Amino acid sequence: MVRDGEATPTELVSAAIDTAERLNPELNAIIHPAYERALAEAAGDLPDGPLRGVPMVLKDLDGLEAGAPYHGGVRALANAGYVPTHSTWLVERFKQAGAVVIGRTNTPELGLMPSTEPELYGPVHNPWDTSRSAAGSSGGSAASVAAGIVPIGHAGDGGGSIRLPASLCGLVGLKPSRGRITTGPEAGEPWGGLVARLAVTHTVRDTALVLDAVGGPGPGDPAPLQMPTTPYVAEVGADPGSLRVAWTVRPPDPNVTCDPEVVGVIEAVAGVLAGLGHVVDAQDPAPWVDDAEVASFTGHFITAFGVWTAAELDSLGAAIGSPIGPEGCESGTWAVAEMGRAVTGTQYNAALEGLASARRGMATWWDAAGIDVLVTPTTPELPWLLGGFHDADNPLAGLMRSASIVPFMAPFNVSGQPAISLPLGWSASGLPIGVQIVARLGAEDVLIRLASQLEVAMPWADRHPPIFG
Repeated sequence: MVRDGEATPTELVSAAIDTAERLNPELNAIIHPAYERALAEAAGDLPDGPLRGVPMVLKDLDGLEAGAPYHGGVRALANAGYVPTHSTWLVERFKQAGAVVIGRTNTPELGLMPSTEPELYGPVHNPWDTSRSAAGSSGGSAASVAAGIVPIGHAGDGGGSIRLPASLCGLVGLKPSRGRITTGPEAGEPWGGLVARLAVTHTVRDTALVLDAVGGPGPGDPAPLQMPTTPYVAEVGADPGSLRVAWTVRPPDPNVTCDPEVVGVIEAVAGVLAGLGHVVDAQDPAPWVDDAEVASFTGHFITAFGVWTAAELDSLGAAIGSPIGPEGCESGTWAVAEMGRAVTGTQYNAALEGLASARRGMATWWDAAGIDVLVTPTTPELPWLLGGFHDADNPLAGLMRSASIVPFMAPFNVSGQPAISLPLGWSASGLPIGVQIVARLGAEDVLIRLASQLEVAMPWADRHPPIFG
């Protein structure tokens, strides 16, 4: 619309701000509004990039923005009034592409929980049902996009935090391959390389366009993936050919079962894929079937998770010039960090080697199975009611609650493979059900072709939540 002269950046940004002011009180999604600055930028000389004049939100985690508050859900940062003096390269790329940031969005503290319910700012409410979670850790961004405030919400994913909010909010959420999006300059391999960053959007085309606009490594990135010569947006609508598709509804955690409505959606998608000419088989990944392997993976992940949390608190304490103690964060965060501080250097190294072994195990099975993509639920659950992640008597209650939510997603943060959540199903009560599709490392092009094919076969464009701008 901007390029064709049908709208100006100021008109688009004004519309987004008007919608935000009307809907955000119900959602609690945007916690750091930047409306006046956004209007000034829209009226100025924006870069002539592919997102020129498009309003968006930034998550208050997974990326610094010079001159804007950054709290990450942490009380100590809010009390210190922390404002970074530089921007993450990804944030700079969004702006160089011409996007206009209207504000920063709510997130669970340090992104540790899969539901955006921080004590500091309170919960984000899902626009499909405000009694339910918008998930996490990119819940504020997902709620902002799902409600029609903006078309793009910056997001990050260390164990499902792009795909899960996309699933609960009826959006498209792509976790790119490890090394596809730079995390510099302040982070080399956050969470040992498990963290990937991009966005949530309404459509496959928008996700492809964002990936084209901001993708590619930065100087000195430890595991860089160069961008392909064919733009990802050109893959939208391209024939994926006949793919070899495996699907499963068996979580790798034997203590977790899928909701029957989730199972029904996966079975329906498998049928549609077969009808589209793909070779489709029900097949459980071998690393998920071996209980000993699953237990080993879980132990290594929790060991490293504690170390990463402790290190993040130390880093943020250095940024504000004062160590963060138990009074400066949530009890659950402090408990996880204390677990991490009890880990020795050799134990941490063993955990990283254990995760690397799990990565090799997934790649070995993938090759042996001879598949192109794997289809799973994004999460075994329907959008859950808010609450249940904070317990004064048990600070680790949130961590334990998380185990039943993320089992299908976290393995692919470890493997580094690209994975996308698509809103291909709906519960009997009208709640979104996301479907995860995983491809080989570096094969985002395959995901985009297949996702755009499913977007035509099982369209979701006409579905909007009750709270919608």
